Amino acid sequence: MKEQLLQKFNEIFGDGGEISVYFAPGRVNLIGEHTDYNGGHVFPCALTIGTYAVVRKREDKILRFYSMNFEHLGVITSCVEGLTKKKEDDWANYPKGVIWALKHRGYSIDQGMDVLYFGNIPNASGLSSSASLEVLTGYLLKDLFGFNLYMIELALISQFAENKFIGVNCGIMDQFAVAMGKKDNAIFLDTSNLACEYAPIKLENARIVIISSNKKRGLGDSKYNERRSECEQALKELQTVIDIATLGDLSEKEFEKHKEAIADPIRKKRAKHAVYENQRTIKAVEALKANKIVEFGQLMNASHVSLRDDYEVTGIELDTLVETAWQQKGVLGSRMTGAGFGGCTVSIVENDCVQDFIDKVGKTYEEKIGYKADFYVVDIGNGPSRI
Repeated sequence: MKEQLLQKFNEIFGDGGEISVYFAPGRVNLIGEHTDYNGGHVFPCALTIGTYAVVRKREDKILRFYSMNFEHLGVITSCVEGLTKKKEDDWANYPKGVIWALKHRGYSIDQGMDVLYFGNIPNASGLSSSASLEVLTGYLLKDLFGFNLYMIELALISQFAENKFIGVNCGIMDQFAVAMGKKDNAIFLDTSNLACEYAPIKLENARIVIISSNKKRGLGDSKYNERRSECEQALKELQTVIDIATLGDLSEKEFEKHKEAIADPIRKKRAKHAVYENQRTIKAVEALKANKIVEFGQLMNASHVSLRDDYEVTGIELDTLVETAWQQKGVLGSRMTGAGFGGCTVSIVENDCVQDFIDKVGKTYEEKIGYKADFYVVDIGNGPSRI
């Protein structure tokens, strides 16, 4: 992989100079969806698939970006000064945004770069190709320019870039999971205060299988921001009757007691999901620690039902994948993962049943939806690195 990337870099930008290669993972969230901007808990892990970058500093202030995933767009050129989001710069707005965010925080980036990117995460799939690209860019800048940056700070700067430069009001989970990934562990993260602990994933006789629905979605033009504002409004209504800072502060019992403060039935459903999903995530991690994998799987299933019925972010593609998965032998749990509206599902499947699972779910999906899904049997990997 490294040799192929270097060869392509030389082909696009020419050889010579000090060239470095970096990697940052994608992530999948095992449970805890749409809780991260509601002050709740999430439980993501980094993957061994992700995004690569080959980079060389320039003597001037010119930025040249090239992606092997979007070769038809060619080299996208910018400058380290006066960075703004431009529609024609397409995917390159993400690395531009991170440079802008670092400069905004007072870090000096006074030289340009040539950067080639390649991701083996399916684009717009819900495995955080954007967060992977952001954290990767931040990590290589930290390394090239010698910034004294903790990985948590890098995650926060990447989130700031996505919020303020890209214009997607995302929570912290994706960037945090990418930056803080640890092999064979998921991250139990309290998004209200960034307290986290690593929880070993011991599936023993099972594997994590991710299915990409191949329905493309863009967070910026989805209903993501709408869901977020519905939760913010519901929180304000609840705060008139109970002293809470976030929806994640509520137990199920407290929510049921005070939910009538939320005037609109739709907002009530959105808030219910945020509260119940947070509690499900806490219970799921406890189940995993007690080696109760079956219980963990049941909580995954309940998570999907809530995302389908209360949060309404699934759609026919994700529902078809999950509901077909539930019918298969050896499936311990299955749910949509990511923001929804397309993207991916995550399932835990017993080893002996993985191939049969792929064959049967794939066949049903193609027959019903009209195009194929892609399957990834994945391992849990580390955060970003120089390679």
